[in-house]
Amino acid sequence: MMKKQLTLSFLFSSLLLFSQTDQKIYNIIDAVSADRIKKDIKTLVNFGTRHTLSDTVSTTRGIGAARRWINAEFNKISSDCNDCLSVFYQKNFIKKGTGKRIIHDVMVVNVVAIQKGTKYPNNYIIMSGDIDSRVSNPNNYTSNSPGANDNASGMAGTIEAARVLSKHTFENSIVYVGLSGEEQGLFGGAGLAKHALENNWKIIGVLNNDMIGNIEGVDGVIDNRTFRIFSEPVPANETEKQRRSRRFYGGEVDGISRQLARYVHTMTKTYMPEMNPMMVYRLDRFGRGGHHRPFNDVGFAGIRIMEAHENYTQQHQDIRTENGINYGDTFEHVNFKYAKKLTAVNAITMAGLASAPPAPTNVAIGGIVEASAKLQWNKVKGAKAYKIYWRDTTSPTWDHSRVVGTVSSFTLEGIVIDNFFFGVAAIGKNGHESVVAFPSKIIRK
Repeated sequence: MMKKQLTLSFLFSSLLLFSQTDQKIYNIIDAVSADRIKKDIKTLVNFGTRHTLSDTVSTTRGIGAARRWINAEFNKISSDCNDCLSVFYQKNFIKKGTGKRIIHDVMVVNVVAIQKGTKYPNNYIIMSGDIDSRVSNPNNYTSNSPGANDNASGMAGTIEAARVLSKHTFENSIVYVGLSGEEQGLFGGAGLAKHALENNWKIIGVLNNDMIGNIEGVDGVIDNRTFRIFSEPVPANETEKQRRSRRFYGGEVDGISRQLARYVHTMTKTYMPEMNPMMVYRLDRFGRGGHHRPFNDVGFAGIRIMEAHENYTQQHQDIRTENGINYGDTFEHVNFKYAKKLTAVNAITMAGLASAPPAPTNVAIGGIVEASAKLQWNKVKGAKAYKIYWRDTTSPTWDHSRVVGTVSSFTLEGIVIDNFFFGVAAIGKNGHESVVAFPSKIIRK
């Protein structure tokens, strides 16, 4: 009887732990500064142009001066946290004619800062912003191109996230990066994705921040709480066998990038309930692209976080006034408090993922013609419990869950497998969860 009571007591305390929120996450939200983001956006705008093909020699103008300043900021942050960041340039030579927007040879240079994890140093969560900017003609690299919202806002948010999160330690590694060459063909992202593959990085996910500072859309809507999370449905490099399997077992909206998007949604609704995360079931905006795509192309999870209401008069425009409309991506159009909110969304997502054990592997599911759903998985190091999630097949988010302890299999009695989708997450000792792993195998009788 005593043993049963102790078991029930342990189970109750475990469930309580795994249902509580983490005060550290609230502290991270409070630490993000709109004033620092504003100052950094102003500095980036003052470089005149940050076009990928612009001046690299000047100390005050062009992309060279901008990336050296970003490098210096990362090093300053590292100095303030006892050299907790490893800062370096990651370079890729792009030859003239590699696409219509490379009109002379150029070295595309990314600025990278890595905060190494204490337990899983080779597991990385990446936050990126773009360094470069452009005007109406994508090959015009001399005219003023302030790029205040697109994308000094994302770059400033990435630097600010580094300032805040570097004050804490995490089990997984975090990468803060300024990517170049986005407007000319996503070259910076492609270069870093290649670097990650060559160095065997295990990427948990990529949070690409591209335009996080505008709240007034071209349609007149003003909204400082809604933001979009773009994610592709399944990996671009899935096999034919995996495609055929989805026809019978589902998973067409459950790829690794979609699970990362759901994680952002859950963290936001848990810790920042005033915000309205908008899950968009699309790789990016219609017919357009962003710097998460090169990571998706090689099989990494990656999403785009951005404002919900765009103003196209302020994107990719020569600075001018026509018919009473001021065109151009200039400083006065950025809402810094909104940029702070979206920076905080990134920071808490990375803090949660960087504090969690790896996601379960080899997740399998069964329960055909039964009134139950059976799941099994390989245990992962550092997991103190596992949580089974399920949802209606038409729901965008995981709506039901059950903590099941340290087991490697579990049967959900009375839940018909045909009516729901299922997944499994690992829970660490601090209550933080991994991304949900969708079943990739079938349990045969």
